[in-house]
Order: sequence, then structure tokens, then C-alpha cells
Amino acid sequence: MRHPFHSAANQAKPLLALAVALMVSACAIGPDYKAPETHFDPFHSAATVNARQAMAAPPLDAWWEGFHDPELTRIEQGVLSQNLDLAAAMARVRQARGAAEAATARLLPTLDFAPQASANRLSKEGLIGHVVREVPNFNRDYRTYDVSGAASWEIDLFGGLRRGQEAARDEAEAAQVERVGVRISVAADAADAYFQIRGNQARLNVAERQIDVDVHLLDLVRQRRARGISNERELAQAEALLQAARQTVPLIRIALEAQLNRLDVLIGAQPGTYATELATPSGIPGIPAIGSADKPLDVLRRRPDVIAAERRLAASNARIGEVLGDYYPKLSLTGILGFQSLSPNKLFTAPGFQATGSGAIRWRIFDFGKIDAEVQQARGANAEALARYRLTVLHAAEDVENAFTTLVQTEQRTGALQIEVASLTRARDLSQQSFQAGVIPLTDVLDADRQLLESQDQLALNRSNAARAAVSSFRALGGGWPT
Repeated sequence: MRHPFHSAANQAKPLLALAVALMVSACAIGPDYKAPETHFDPFHSAATVNARQAMAAPPLDAWWEGFHDPELTRIEQGVLSQNLDLAAAMARVRQARGAAEAATARLLPTLDFAPQASANRLSKEGLIGHVVREVPNFNRDYRTYDVSGAASWEIDLFGGLRRGQEAARDEAEAAQVERVGVRISVAADAADAYFQIRGNQARLNVAERQIDVDVHLLDLVRQRRARGISNERELAQAEALLQAARQTVPLIRIALEAQLNRLDVLIGAQPGTYATELATPSGIPGIPAIGSADKPLDVLRRRPDVIAAERRLAASNARIGEVLGDYYPKLSLTGILGFQSLSPNKLFTAPGFQATGSGAIRWRIFDFGKIDAEVQQARGANAEALARYRLTVLHAAEDVENAFTTLVQTEQRTGALQIEVASLTRARDLSQQSFQAGVIPLTDVLDADRQLLESQDQLALNRSNAARAAVSSFRALGGGWPT
């Protein structure tokens, strides 16, 4: 005897062939995506960056190694492995990938397997019970056994589901690139915090050395006052200068503590965890060359924010086609194969076999303009995504130009400050010698001392800012990930 499954399979073949033919011949409704064209002239600040006298440019994907600072390298390794923003970004990637897989699964059939057994008692007052209750030996109690599988499939006739899949895939790619953007940001933020820490430590050292000098000067004035050489006014001025130097220390310590705490949070630790490891001051390392020979379009292709904005634009374009698909009819196929019997002994037999196949068309004829509104919304979202993409591109070019200019000008200021500090140091030393010889008043010494303090503080701050400007340049170029 021919098995019932063979018969059901033969009956399903024409329906399956029709579904496959429809899928192959179906077109994807909506506009096909075309990436926007972007044209940029060379960065006008690149020439000055290339003219810098600096160490060789490091590989852009690990730019922090170009500073040759083991402490900075250790920090970057900790941040890239422990940062919680990166962990959250990775979780968003998993969400987006799950959404893309779900959109792909919507294109395929769904199979449900639901075996069941039930015990029933028929009402004598119901329609069936009322008719058969007079039948001799009528048994109101019975059991049913059902083992079957149901398959359903929505045929993507006009490509609306495929547009949804395309949009979900583009959004997953955007999430992946945005995770890279977070990586670049946290790496740059860690280096920025580190250089501020080193700069504040240098400023603190300057302030403490200045306090020592002012304490010595105050002792000298007191000795002169005791001998009647100096007056009360000079003593008050020396005391005021010492207090002025001392009052700068708390402000520097506040800034230093803030950056230490910032770095701990970037590493994913409680503030105060790694402060002792950076307690020993260290000089700010030399700044490497910046690889600025790339064309603007090369930079834009590397920057994650630009790539992500383009992927979001592609997704919004696909969403238009997904919504347009609601204008057209939808075809669904459903099939059930299984066995049903009142007795478990006769369940898996030919008489107990059952099969059902059906097809249904659903077409939204009138909905008071709901689809029109959804299409308008999708087109508006696409126009917004295009504007955001173009704005992201402009901001990317702006970041590069600003970072390059800041780096060059800050380094030039560092050179001028070094000359100024050297000159003011000589002037201060000569003033102290002249004061001790009684040639000039104390006010001249105090003024020279104040100018030197300000200049040394500005030099320490400017060296930190120059290193931070280099970090901003690497960030603006999209460095920090292997492309």
C-alpha cells in the first residue's frame, strides 16, 4: 500500500513549485540604493603638519605606540579590553545582528510541531449530543490523540520582506561600525586623560618648586628685615607672593584628580583604583609625525562615523521599499501533515493520516491613508538620513582641519614658551643677585619671579595640549582600528 506521506508530498509539489516560481520572479519594490557621491579638495592644513620636525609616523591602527610611552600603551590595552562603553556597543551589535537574522527568517517557512492528547465529555444538550443521546450504548466520554506538524510561509511576491531584510542588514553593519567608533573614542579619551595627568603633574612640580623659591625669598627678606635693611612693605610682598604660589596647588590637584578618576572609569574601574600606578610624575613624550598624506576621501572611508551614517542612509532607503510592499497583496501558504485518532493504537496508521493545504491572499484595499502616511514617514526618514550623512562628512573634514591647525600652532607656541622660560629664568636669577647686592628693590625680584612662574606653568600646560592635539589628529583621521 502506498504510504500516506508520499501522497501528501505529491499533492504539495505543484503548490511548492508555484511558490518557488513566484519567489524567483518577484521584484523588490522601492528605490534601489545608490551611495551619495562626495567630493573634497585636499586638507589645506596638511602641508603644515607634514612640515613638522617629528618622529616617524606610527601605524594608524595603533597610533599610541608612536609616543613610545610604555605607560600609555599599558593604559590603552586596559581600556580596549575593559571599557564599559565598548561592552555596551558590542551588545548593541548583537541586538542588530539578531534583528537582521530575524528579518532573514521571515523570508523562510515556519514549521510548528504540536502533538497533543485530550480527554473529552460530550454534552447531551449540545448539538451533537442532543442528536445521538438516544443511540444505544452511546458513550459520552472519549479521548483524542493528535500528532501533526503545521508549516506556514508568506511568499514575498513584491520584495517588501527582502527590503526589510536589506534594511536590517544595513543597520547591523552600522552598529558594527559604530562599535569601532566607540573604540576610537575611548582610546583617544584615555590618551587625552593621560596627557592631562602628566601635564598637571608637571604644573604641580613647577608650583612646588616655585613655593620653595618663595619660601627661600621670604626667609631672606626676614633676615634683611631683622638687620634693618628691608622694610615691612617688602616683607608683606614676599609673604603675598608665597601665598599666591601656594593657592595654585589646590586647583592643579583638583584637575589632576578629575583626570585620574576619568581614566579609571574609562578602564572600567572604580575611581581611585589606578591612581597609585600613575603617582610618579613622568615627562610628556615626544609627539610623532601625523600620517596626513591620505586624501580626504581615504579619511572619510576610514572614519566609522561616516561609514555608519552611510549605512543608516542605505537602511532608510530600504525601509521605503518595505513600507511600499503594503500596497500590494500578500500570499500565504499553510500546510498540515499528521495523524489523529481516538485510540493510540490506531494513531500512526493510514486511516489516521490527515493532511491539509491552503493558500490565502491578503490585500489591504482601504485603510484611510495609513500606508500613505507610513510611506511619507519612510521617505522623510531617508531625507533626514541623507542630510545627516552629508553633515557627518563635513564635520569629519572640520575635525581634521581643526586638529591639524591646533597641533601645529600649539607646538609653535611651545617653542616660543621654551625660549621665554629660559630668558625669564636668567632674568629672575640676575634680579635676585641684584637685590641681594642692594641694587634693585624687592618689587623687581617679585615681578621677575611671578613672570617666570606663569611662563613655566604655561609651558607645562602647552606641552600637554600639544600631545592632546596630536591625539585629536589621530582621532580625526579615523585611527585606532585596523581597516
